[in-house]
Amino acid sequence: MMDVQPFTFNELLVRSDINPTDVLIMRHRPHETKLNLIFDSIASEHPDLFNCYQSTHAPRTEAALKKAKYLASFIRHLPGSAIFIGLYEVRGFQIRTADEIMARPMHQKLVELGMSGDFTALQSGMIAEFHLKRTDWAGIWAEKMVIQWPGADRAWYQWAERNTFEITAIAESSLLSKAVPSWQEMTPTWPELQYLPRRWHAALRHWRGIYLITDTQGGRHYVGSAAGQENLLQRWMNYADTGHGGNKHLKSRQPENFRFSILQRLSPDAELREVVALENSWKERLSTRYPNGLNEN
Repeated sequence: MMDVQPFTFNELLVRSDINPTDVLIMRHRPHETKLNLIFDSIASEHPDLFNCYQSTHAPRTEAALKKAKYLASFIRHLPGSAIFIGLYEVRGFQIRTADEIMARPMHQKLVELGMSGDFTALQSGMIAEFHLKRTDWAGIWAEKMVIQWPGADRAWYQWAERNTFEITAIAESSLLSKAVPSWQEMTPTWPELQYLPRRWHAALRHWRGIYLITDTQGGRHYVGSAAGQENLLQRWMNYADTGHGGNKHLKSRQPENFRFSILQRLSPDAELREVVALENSWKERLSTRYPNGLNEN
């Protein structure tokens, strides 16, 4: 029987005249639970936010990246594997203070989404902010190529030339674009609501219905309805932007504690009168009017 050797990521680099000695490979995996939940969406649909995430590092990682010409970015997949995001050219860095780094709008957004990202504890107080330019290299395989990650998952960055990264799969479509769940299973938190996969948008835009907001901190509920031009998508994106959607009793609470769900999905041509009647029915059944719940009326 013929012994077929697995194709490796390094071989792919060499065939493109990229020297593996110049390539640092990272397997990003946020240790913060909240950020990790929406990291697929960030890596796939918000490249500026993802690039901000990987542009600053602790001193040891920073020292390694300063020596690299390229950064091959992957994110965690199954244990011992990683999904390719892209190859970035390292175009230098600028030395910033911790305060300058934390003042970046993208950095502040990542902190809002759960990143710990506080550099004030660094002894020097100075951080290299890397300029990483994404290349077109292997772009057709971005979010589709899976490699085996050598060694322990905690060794999250490694030099290409010193390791073997077997390519274990090439998916037909993006591995980061999550399928739309049934409406009964759709229960995003407020941070997740801000970064819902685009595939979910089409479904929410099509659905009219009665929705529930649960304040997980206090256990109180708010019932609302959606029957506008973009139906549930429009209402939920309003909450994603403001945290409260203009509702009096939601304003006094922390949106980070909110979880959204759909109580009843309605026909796309359901009349507004029918939708409002069902909304009031759910308010009565769940006793969500203030002071028992968070509905004003």
